[in-house]
Amino acid sequence: MGAGFGAAGQRCMALSVAVFVGESKKWIPELVERAKTLIVAEGTNPKAHLGPLISPEAKKRAEELVESAKKEGAKILLDGRGYKVDGYPNGNWFGPTVVSEVQPHMLCYTEEIFAPVLLIMTANTLDDAINLINSNPYGNGTAIFTRSGAAARKFQHEVECGQIGINVPIPVPLPFFSFTGSKASFRGDLNFYGKAGVQFYTQLKTITADWKEDDISSGVATSMPTYK
Repeated sequence: MGAGFGAAGQRCMALSVAVFVGESKKWIPELVERAKTLIVAEGTNPKAHLGPLISPEAKKRAEELVESAKKEGAKILLDGRGYKVDGYPNGNWFGPTVVSEVQPHMLCYTEEIFAPVLLIMTANTLDDAINLINSNPYGNGTAIFTRSGAAARKFQHEVECGQIGINVPIPVPLPFFSFTGSKASFRGDLNFYGKAGVQFYTQLKTITADWKEDDISSGVATSMPTYK
């Protein structure tokens, strides 16, 4: 819930798509009911779970993408469009939104909405879910929720994403690791922090030296030792 709707979905690692595998799709109604309990309010309100979108343009774009999902055959299980907050009639409010039966060709999936909108897809097996992720041209981050070590290991080895979470919904590494997006989620030769970031600002030198002294009495053996 926090990963999907926190910061009103306006962060690069927001959980924008949830893939329910097999019988886990039974959890979808519970997710919708929990989303209904989230409070949208001004940032100074201590009870707020999420605030407004950053601009009227961002709000309009999110509304249009949700509408496109409906027109392309997806189902809107929870619609946050038209959300109102008392005292702020002109706010860029957008309530938690859940869209199900999303398909890879839909505009809501191919475009990042950047709003508190959670897209729901389903897969029959873990292999199907991995294939779905790998077919996406982007590879910023992904996560699996499981109690199976075998499933977790299979996922982390086969999925094509730079940042992978195991029961961690927003798998952003600590700063001393690199931000390792892959495929179309990465541009350039090096990542911007962690070891790769240090390498970017580092000029390497390679020094090969051979110091000789005439008074060394014992020679240096360079052959492999043999024993008799």
